[in-house]
Amino acid sequence: MSGRGSAELAELSGVALRVAEEAAALAQTGFRAGARVEEKGPHDLVTEFDRASEALIIARLGALTPGIAVVGEEQSASGATSARRGLVWYVDPIDGTTNFVHGHPFWCVSIGLMDDNTPVAGAVVAPALGLRWTGFRPRDPQPPGAGPEPPATAGEARRNGERCAVSATASLQHAMVATGFPPVRDRAPDNNFDAFITVKRNAQAVRRCGSAAMDLCMVADGTYDAYWERRLHAWDVAAGSAIVRGAGGVITALDGGPPDYHIGNIVASNGLVHAPIVALFSHVGPPAR
Repeated sequence: MSGRGSAELAELSGVALRVAEEAAALAQTGFRAGARVEEKGPHDLVTEFDRASEALIIARLGALTPGIAVVGEEQSASGATSARRGLVWYVDPIDGTTNFVHGHPFWCVSIGLMDDNTPVAGAVVAPALGLRWTGFRPRDPQPPGAGPEPPATAGEARRNGERCAVSATASLQHAMVATGFPPVRDRAPDNNFDAFITVKRNAQAVRRCGSAAMDLCMVADGTYDAYWERRLHAWDVAAGSAIVRGAGGVITALDGGPPDYHIGNIVASNGLVHAPIVALFSHVGPPAR
């Protein structure tokens, strides 16, 4: 079940949007309403609405796309995933749970489809902000290790139903860049602190808003010119990365090589500022792959 074409992926991104809208409506009922909160680990929260949203998504995807496996954040107790062949849904029922808990509107439902571990379709819905993104792009046939993919030729990305594309910003000094920090921040370079300071000194602005999925979508729609982060999971990035790919963006590992979405040390950009920002990471510790 691999090598899907644009027409089928467009349909599957529509399925992702429909289910994400349903889950977002459910989660929205708990936003700023005193949801019960638990700690999965240091600085890592979960609520009853994360679990309810994920249960809804798994049931609906199972009914609408039988035969495609579904991997959800809350069902993956180990907090890690490994590469799988074929089509797999990766689900973050509330990406930005800490924001959700504190009443901050920057959170979303993220549903992404990977094909042989390449993000190919997805939807991200941020109900508190009235935003939703969709996108798709088939896998590009190229040998392993061939480097970043060329610009999209058979995909698309949309923000609130309108076509969108990555920005045309050509220099890092004029770029707005986004990032985030992992729950466990006890050592460099994994805590991302040194990289943050280095990029902050070279870019026009750096933003940290607390949802990897939405940060990627804002690269896709041209709000951000680039985004990087360390120690993410496949459910954090599958949907947003598919949308970046559909919008004509570039995604690599932090050293510029092929990305591993299950390790999650990635940089996404409009392509024009990609090499300069990757070059900065060589000064803040060995490439994390």
